[in-house]
Amino acid sequence: MPDSLTRDTTTTSVVLLATTPACRFSCADGTLLDRISDQLAVLPVRDVQVVTAGSGLGADLRGVAKIARTTSGAVAVLPADLVAHTEALALLLEHPAHDTAALVAHDAAAGPMRPPVRVEGGKIVAAGSSFHVVPEANATFRGVLQAGEADLASLADLAEELAELADRGELGPVTPVEAVDLLLVGLVRSGVAVRAAGIGPLHADRVTGQSAADAAVTRLADVDEARVRLDTSVKEDDGFFATFLVSTWTRHLVRPAVRLKLSPNTVTGVSVGLALLSAVWFSAGTQGGRLAGAALLYLSFALDCLDGQLARYARTFSPLGAWADGMSDRLKEYAVYIGLAFGFADPGIWYLAVTATILQVVRHALQYAYAGAATDAARIGSMWGRPARSLLESQDARHAPGVLGFAQRMERDTIARWLKKIIVLPIGERTALIAVTAAGWNARVTFLALLCWGGVAALYQLAGRIARSAQ
Repeated sequence: MPDSLTRDTTTTSVVLLATTPACRFSCADGTLLDRISDQLAVLPVRDVQVVTAGSGLGADLRGVAKIARTTSGAVAVLPADLVAHTEALALLLEHPAHDTAALVAHDAAAGPMRPPVRVEGGKIVAAGSSFHVVPEANATFRGVLQAGEADLASLADLAEELAELADRGELGPVTPVEAVDLLLVGLVRSGVAVRAAGIGPLHADRVTGQSAADAAVTRLADVDEARVRLDTSVKEDDGFFATFLVSTWTRHLVRPAVRLKLSPNTVTGVSVGLALLSAVWFSAGTQGGRLAGAALLYLSFALDCLDGQLARYARTFSPLGAWADGMSDRLKEYAVYIGLAFGFADPGIWYLAVTATILQVVRHALQYAYAGAATDAARIGSMWGRPARSLLESQDARHAPGVLGFAQRMERDTIARWLKKIIVLPIGERTALIAVTAAGWNARVTFLALLCWGGVAALYQLAGRIARSAQ
C-alpha cells in the first residue's frame, strides 16, 4: 500500500519502492529506507509515496500504475535499497525540464542490480533486465527513473501490461527487485524518449546484503559532491573551441557568480553588450580596432559559455532561457558582420556580408527545423504507433544500418568525434574564425572563410539529415 509524505508544491512526485528486504538494512541514518527518505526531504519533490511489499512483482507494478494515473506532474520511481549521492538524485529531481529520464553510469560493468542499457545521442535506445538482453550495451541503469507528465499514461499502461505478464510467468524468473528495471525497458521499447542522465563519478548502487550496504555507504565519502556539481555544469558535448579554450577557465567563475547572485540572464546581457562593443571596434576599420574587436568577441563568447554553466550549476535553465540565449547568439553574430562590413573600405564587402548572413540563416533552419520535425515525429509515433519492440522479446537486436550506423561508430572514436564537431562549424568555431581572421587579416578574408567553411558545414549537415531521414 502506498503511504504519502507531503513535501512542497513543486512538480515532481516520487514513488519509493520499499518492496525488498534490503531497504531495511541498517546504516548510520537508521535504515536504507530512512536514509533515502531523508535525502528526498531536502530535494524539491512534491510528495513521496512509499509502496511497501505486496503480493509480488505484479502487485508492485500495479501500485506504480495507480499512482501514475492519479498524479499530475512528473513522477520519479526509485527503490529504497538504493545507496546514492544526493547530487545523483538531484540530477533528475532538480532538473527543471521534469522530463522522462533515467540515471545511468557509463563506466561500470552490468550486473544483477545494474542492468545494461545502450545510450546513443544522450538517449537510452535499449534497456535490459534479467529477461531482456541488450547487445552492444555501453552503460548501466542505476535504479532511478523519472517519467515526464506527458508520459505518465504510457508509464501506467506499461506497468499494468508488465504486471499481467509477470503474473502469468511470461517474463521468466523476474522478481520485485526488477520492477523499476522493467519499467525502463517498457518505456524504451514503446518508443518513449528517455534522456540518459549520466552520474559521472557519483555513486548510485542498489544493494542486496548488509556488508554491501556498509561498503556502498562508505564509498560515498570518496567523492566531493560539490566538485562534481561544478564539473557537470560544463557542457559535456560542447564544441572543440569551447571545451578546450574557453570552459577550461570560465568554470572557475561559476561559484563567484553564484556568490554575487548573478543570474544567467544577467551574464547573457553582458555578453551581448561586449559583442556590440566588438562590432563598434570592428567598424573602425583599423588594425587596432580589429584587434580590440577580436578580443571583445572572444570575451563575449566566454560569457556566453558562462551563462549556460551558471544555469546548469544553479539548475535554473528553462526553454525560454535557452531560446533567449540562442536569439542573443544570432544578434551578436550578425551585429559583428555589420561592424566588419562598415569597417571595410570596399562597398562590395556588403555582398559577402549578406551572403554569409543568408548562409547562417539556412544552416540554422536546417538544424532547428529538422530537430523540431524529429521531435514531432517521435511524439506522434509514441502516441499513435505500435510499440517499437515487444516486451516478450528477450533480446533487443536493433542495429543502426548504413550511414547512421557509420555515424554512430564515429561517435565512439574520440578523434573522429572531435573532427565532426569542428567540421560543422558551431558557434565557438565561428567565433574563433571571425576573431583570428579579422585580427590577422581583414573583413574580406573573414567573410570568405565563413562562406567556404560554412558551405562545407551546410552540405555535411544536409547530407546527414537526408541519411538519417532515409533510415
